[in-house]
Amino acid sequence: MELLQGEAFDDLFRGFDREAFHLEVQDAYHTPNEADPFHLFLAGQDDDFEWHQPWLELVRDTTSAGKHIRRVRVVSVPHVDYTRWGLTVAEHNIRAGEDIRWLPRHLIDPEALTTDDFWLFDAERVVFTVFERGGQWVGGAATTDPVIVDRCRAVRDRVWHDAIPHRDYLDTEHVRA
Repeated sequence: MELLQGEAFDDLFRGFDREAFHLEVQDAYHTPNEADPFHLFLAGQDDDFEWHQPWLELVRDTTSAGKHIRRVRVVSVPHVDYTRWGLTVAEHNIRAGEDIRWLPRHLIDPEALTTDDFWLFDAERVVFTVFERGGQWVGGAATTDPVIVDRCRAVRDRVWHDAIPHRDYLDTEHVRA
């Protein structure tokens, strides 16, 4: 596997041809760049989402070129605070062009998932997200190993089929739990 960081990781989004798919399987991420915005949410204060603009610009550029960015978030119900915050952040991602779905953890066999988050680019390259113990994002561990790619492609197909589109998810009992 190759560790991609900074521009090398961002270049993945400029270099794929059709689709980038992201699977998130953790209930919370404690990345330092999200700490202040998350605390604003918990305090009921407004956020200008300036911290999120680089990602949103990348999504807009990518999707305006006709490429697709899809994401499934596997979450526990009732939701933890981070998931509740994620529901509000998702609105910005969707306006930028992402297609986001939610999958309550109790609705899928854990064996049908991977234990780590990953990006799948054009169904040909898997990039597992790597975090330090303190939550700092380190980069992505990339591979084109066909066994790993096939497994992640099967996971993608399963979770995408079972997951609930964001707008529909907001109206489910899972959000009100």
